Amino acid sequence: MYQRVVVADDNPAMTAALKVVLQIWGWDVVVAHDGMTAVEAIRASRPALALIDIGLPDLDGLEVARALHAQGAAPRLMIALSGYGEERDLLASREAGFDRHLVKPVDPELLRRTIMPVANQSRGPLLDTARPRARP
Repeated sequence: MYQRVVVADDNPAMTAALKVVLQIWGWDVVVAHDGMTAVEAIRASRPALALIDIGLPDLDGLEVARALHAQGAAPRLMIALSGYGEERDLLASREAGFDRHLVKPVDPELLRRTIMPVANQSRGPLLDTARPRARP
């Protein structure tokens, strides 16, 4: 397994899909469905990566990011997931302490490229990128 990732989203279908993809890529996945659980999971598991929905219940994703930075518990790479991608949304994510902001639905190839530097810091590439893969 690669390093640990926490996926925080209140949509069970989204967390299930991300969990499957990330596990195929070799990640150890922890799932949270609300902001408080996300903060607790990240503090407890110390993941290298966190994928956090902005629209979480109780603490939204922006509050989660701020809390983690204030506690010194932010992972190496913290990515905001949102249905919104306007400039004000990107700015809010940056100001809260996110490293990247991806708009849902997230393109798996973009996600892979975004998280690859963290994966490479542990055990090498997630996928063979030397040959482009043909689309079915």
